[in-house]
Amino acid sequence: MATGVYNQAIGAFQSNSHINNFNHQHKFNCIGRLVVTKDFFSSYGLSKRDLRVSKCIEYQTSVVDSVSSPSRSKTSDRDTHKKSNEAALILVRHGESLWNEKNLFTGCVDVPLSKKGIDEAIEAGKRISSIPVDLIFTSALIRAQMTAMLAMTQHRHMKVPIIMHNESEQAREWSQVFCKDTNTKEHSIPVIAAWQLNERMYGELQGLNKQETAQRYGKEQVHEWRRSYNIPPPNGESLEMCAERAVAYFRDQIEPQLLSGKNVMVSAHGNSLRSIIMYLEKLTSQEVISLELSTGIPMLYICKEGRFIRRGSPVAPTEAGVYAYTRRLALYRQRLDDMLQ
Repeated sequence: MATGVYNQAIGAFQSNSHINNFNHQHKFNCIGRLVVTKDFFSSYGLSKRDLRVSKCIEYQTSVVDSVSSPSRSKTSDRDTHKKSNEAALILVRHGESLWNEKNLFTGCVDVPLSKKGIDEAIEAGKRISSIPVDLIFTSALIRAQMTAMLAMTQHRHMKVPIIMHNESEQAREWSQVFCKDTNTKEHSIPVIAAWQLNERMYGELQGLNKQETAQRYGKEQVHEWRRSYNIPPPNGESLEMCAERAVAYFRDQIEPQLLSGKNVMVSAHGNSLRSIIMYLEKLTSQEVISLELSTGIPMLYICKEGRFIRRGSPVAPTEAGVYAYTRRLALYRQRLDDMLQ
C-alpha cells in the first residue's frame, strides 16, 4: 500500500512505450523526488513500517537522480545549460561478437561477445580505469552491454554498474535497492539501455556471410550497402537513417548530462558511434563513411564550454598523457591513487 501511495504522490518513474518499425523503442523519463513526512503517511492511515518502506524507495530514486536532467531537442537549447563544467565522454565499440568472428552481417541481431571480444572489453576497461564515469549508456543489444559491464570490472573506483529497468512498473519495483549505502553515486553507476544506440539494421543481409554475399551480389554492390551514406541494404537502414536516431538520442539524453558536468561512457556499435562522432566532430557525409572504429578500443572526448575536444584512445592504464590532457583528470587519478594506497 505504501508503495502505491508513494508512487501516486510523487510520480517517481514514468515511461512511455512506442512501437516503431523495430518494435522495441523505450523512452526513459525521470520525474523529481518529493520528501515524504510522517504527517503525509498519517493522513493516509499508514504505519511506521510503511514510512520505512517509502524511505527505501526514496533511496532507490537516488541512483537515477543523475539522469533526471530535462532532455533537449534543438541545438539552440545548448545555451540553457551550464557551460562552465568539464566532463569526460568515453565512446567504445563493443568487443568482437560471435558473428563478427564468423564474418556474418549482424546488425540488430542480438548475439553475445566471442572470447576475443570478452578479452577486448576487459582491456578497454583497463585503458579507462582511471577516468571518471558517472553514467553509462548502452544499446539494447547484449554485446554492447557485456562490453560496458566487463569494462567496469576493471575500473579502479570499483563502482557497481546497475541497469535501470524501466520497461514496466513491475520491473521498476522488483529492481529497487533497499539500502542507502549501496545505492549512492559513490558506490553505483546507473546504466541506461536505449534501442536508439543499436547497430544499423542490415535488413535482408542479417545472418549472411559477408564474403558469400559479395560473391552473390558483387563486391561493388555490397560495398555500396556497407559504406555509402544514404543507400540502405534491402529492407534495412542506411547510415543516414541510423544517424537520425542515434544523434537525436545523443542530443536529447546524453549531451545534457555532459553539459551538466557528468562523465559519461557510451558502449555501442560501429555505425551508431560513427554517427555520434560525425555530430561531435562536424564531419561531412563523405568523411564519416571512411571512418573506421576498432572493436573494444575506447575513445576519449572532453566536453568543455559546449565543445567536444577529441583526445584519442588511452593506450594503457599507466599512460601519463591521457591524464595530463586536463587538470581535472589528473586530479581524479591522484585521488584514486591516494584512495587505493
